[in-house]
Amino acid sequence: MKITPEILLKSLSDQTRLRSVMLLMQEGELCVCELTYALDLIQPKISRHLASLRDMRLVIDRRSGQWVYYSINSDLPSWAKELLQASLKGSLNDKQHKTDLKKLKKMSNRPENRICA
Repeated sequence: MKITPEILLKSLSDQTRLRSVMLLMQEGELCVCELTYALDLIQPKISRHLASLRDMRLVIDRRSGQWVYYSINSDLPSWAKELLQASLKGSLNDKQHKTDLKKLKKMSNRPENRICA
């Protein structure tokens, strides 16, 4: 599926997907367990939304053992990257984004090597 403005904007219209994408934009790469913790949502819900973002080719995943890590697709067209950057800039002062980021940073079992415990 080729990303179009309609696909990108529809993918960001869901609050869970938008929150996930903004954290991925800021952090670079996150494990499903990190997003589950930061967004305070159950793993199946996060995984379902991430699968949708992956199907739209907005994010890519990589497996490391039993863990799945997600990041923004570096092959996105420049206009899409610019829109995501602008969205992140707009989110930096958003109360929900600040809360999500603060919670992620306080995750006690979030090791530096990115392997979730």
